Amino acid sequence: MLVRAVFWICAVTCVTASTKGDAAAAAGPRLHNNQLYKFSYTTELLLDKARGSKEGSAGYRISSDVNINLVWRDPSNKEDQLIQLAISNVRIEPASQGSEKNNILHGSTTESILGKSKLAALTKPFLVHLKNGKTKAFYSYWSEPSTIRNLKRGITSLLQFQIHTGKVVENDVSGRCTVQYKAAEGQVTRTKFLETCKTSETGFTTHSTVLGVSRKSSSVTVFKLEDGFIKSAVAEETHSLAVSARRSTAAKIVSRQTLLLVGKEAGPMEMAGKDVAGVVKSIDDKLAAVGIVPEKLKTQCKGCPTLFEHWQVVQKQLEPASLSKATAPRSFLGFIQSIRKASKDEILKVLKSASKTTLPQVVDAVTSSQTPASLDAMLEFLNFTDAKGLVLQERFLYACGFASHPNEKMLTALLNIAKGKIGSTEIKESVVIIMGALVHKLCLKGSCDLPTVVQVKNMILEGPESTNVESEVQMYLLALKNSLLPEAIPILTRFAESEVGSYSTIALTALQRYDVHLITPEVKQTVNRVYHQNRRIYEKNVRAAAADVILSSNPSYMEVKNLLLSIGDLPHEMNKYMLSKIQDILRFQMPASKTIRQALKDMISHNYDRFAKVGSSSSYSGFMTKSRDVTSTYSLDILYSGSGILRRSNMNIYGSSQGSMLHGLQVAIEAQGLETLIAATPDEGEEDLESFAGMSALLFDVQLRPVTFFKGYSDLMSKMFSMTGEPMNVVKGLILLTDHSEVIQLQSGLKASAEFQGGLAIDISGGMEISLWYRESKTSVNNRAALVVTGNVTVDMDFLRAGLEVSFETEASLDFITTVQFSEYPFLVCMQMDKATFPVSEYFTRYESLPSGKSIKSRKGKKQLVPGSEFPLHQENSNMCKRVFESSW
Repeated sequence: MLVRAVFWICAVTCVTASTKGDAAAAAGPRLHNNQLYKFSYTTELLLDKARGSKEGSAGYRISSDVNINLVWRDPSNKEDQLIQLAISNVRIEPASQGSEKNNILHGSTTESILGKSKLAALTKPFLVHLKNGKTKAFYSYWSEPSTIRNLKRGITSLLQFQIHTGKVVENDVSGRCTVQYKAAEGQVTRTKFLETCKTSETGFTTHSTVLGVSRKSSSVTVFKLEDGFIKSAVAEETHSLAVSARRSTAAKIVSRQTLLLVGKEAGPMEMAGKDVAGVVKSIDDKLAAVGIVPEKLKTQCKGCPTLFEHWQVVQKQLEPASLSKATAPRSFLGFIQSIRKASKDEILKVLKSASKTTLPQVVDAVTSSQTPASLDAMLEFLNFTDAKGLVLQERFLYACGFASHPNEKMLTALLNIAKGKIGSTEIKESVVIIMGALVHKLCLKGSCDLPTVVQVKNMILEGPESTNVESEVQMYLLALKNSLLPEAIPILTRFAESEVGSYSTIALTALQRYDVHLITPEVKQTVNRVYHQNRRIYEKNVRAAAADVILSSNPSYMEVKNLLLSIGDLPHEMNKYMLSKIQDILRFQMPASKTIRQALKDMISHNYDRFAKVGSSSSYSGFMTKSRDVTSTYSLDILYSGSGILRRSNMNIYGSSQGSMLHGLQVAIEAQGLETLIAATPDEGEEDLESFAGMSALLFDVQLRPVTFFKGYSDLMSKMFSMTGEPMNVVKGLILLTDHSEVIQLQSGLKASAEFQGGLAIDISGGMEISLWYRESKTSVNNRAALVVTGNVTVDMDFLRAGLEVSFETEASLDFITTVQFSEYPFLVCMQMDKATFPVSEYFTRYESLPSGKSIKSRKGKKQLVPGSEFPLHQENSNMCKRVFESSW
């Protein structure tokens, strides 16, 4: 009896050890022969606002039964298995329970929704080759619709897992992704890092983070195991997309999958065969390895209007008189979507039929579409040898400069234009300046080494020193200012010390745009030489620009101290300007404020004699908006000549979000050589300057071609006697600010298309008036804008379409007016920066439709008025304005 007991214990121990050894050796799921696993399967899609909505989500739920059995196993490797899956009893329901009126599927059957052929294809069995828990091949039929294959791929994704902890790279319906497995007793958790997934679907996005769209994604699947195979698999995948500058404009996609074992029964026997290919062919020679990663879906819009029909609907909203209304950018965005689907001939038809007043807006839309067809159409439509086409040509060039995702073809087109005959000097300058902006954007995308980019880089880098024509040198310097090429810094540094004031100003303002770490000690030495006039006398506006570079480039203690010591020895208005600049940095707590505070502890630098200088020049910064999404700041710098005439006015608006900065707007007005009008004495270094006034604009990080009000004494006198007081237009048109497009491949096999766009209708104008009788001058910068941002997320399965749109829109105006009375000294200066009351509207739309034409759409919105205000400036300005307005009465 003792011997029998010992043998029995040994036998049990050996069997148990063998079983544990098999389990330990298993890499993934194992199916048993002659067994049919019966599962219930559900995949659910929900589309909603990021924070949810009372109306419920758009979307649907697909449920079915799934039978799984082992077909073949490699005798030498138990981990090498061929599995068959058969879907049956398919049901389609709405994701949210609602009234019959809001249930697009009410009264429909699965067959009526899918169609008989699609339902037959979905329920036709398919095969999956698993090896070591990974999908090696997916066998289905090329004849079935792509949407059906993708749904089958979605179920297959729940069969792929490993039963030990680790991080691997896998292929499945989501693409090629990095996956983290965490194994526990009877359970495996799979976390898919969706940001690593590589698919055949490529999208694009705006280069600026501030204007862009952010996405947060997660995918977690929990497997519970029983007897080596799946007892249940529950997956949840979420994608949240939000506009960076207004995160409440956001959409959320939720995709859930549940595979639950409901029973087992005797199934077919395992087939004999040498390899997988032979077994598959013996089952059905039409079965093919169609790939686990899905192919691109080609969607066709049934019943959609043609481009010309769309144009006929929106053309009234694109008239110049409507550009200050939100309907203009909204129509602009919809028109772009239609253009992106159109051919070159269709686009040309619209261009040729547009009226003279709407044609500039059509040029904005066609160029902003950024498709090969739209670019070809514009190049054929425009004649750059004709000087009369300046307006349309410049609108085309500006739209290229603002392009959200330019490519080498666009840059090549501009290079070819620059090499050809151009009828207008202004257009020649704009072409080169905008090429600089495209070089910058392409380099940001990692395309700095493309042949055309290299060619244009060489052209603009060599340009400033290849000509003696002043306008051409300025053109190349402005192109370098746009390009922000590190190689341009030595060139800009040399031109900062130029004897020509305009060269120095452009070079210094360009250096200020570079990251601080690129400003070397050699550059700082040069800029300091300019400010302190170590080698020659410079104009005040050049020295002011040099001071801006010094103070924005992490100045050292000695640099700051030398700046402070210079105050008192500068021209009167320059003294006041520098004092105001230092005080503004301290008040606004800019990066240089800490060093300035240290330097001010020295009484030689900080005393009454220096800090009591009188004058009207000023520098002031403030907040326009401050929220958790975006911070917007403004700055106003005003520098006058000693005679009281404006020398330089510089208004800047910046936006920052998620650690990124966007130079949204800069409008600079410069004037010189006007002292003879009031028999005044020019300041040092400015005795021989030609009479000139002009305006320069930088918009959304793109420097535009400057505009001249007048140049020369004769031009000045003729303009003064013909002056109407009407502002001169600097920028007018429609701009595509936000442009984000992507296809999100869900693990369930469904595909979501996300399109976020922001359109801006803008009108910036400026003017300058001088009254010798009243000894008064007035400069104005007027900004009018309407902004619309929309986000569309759509899931189109051919048989059922669901989607949502989130959007916001606003109409705003901002005026900056400077009035100077120079009948006495110190002269009176009043600066006003006014924001009118403006509306902000938000909308949420959900929609569902069937191929039959049946559709459901609901829209909710809210609107608020933001009260107007006058932005605060320093108290001294307020006191001065009071005196100006009192004297006017």
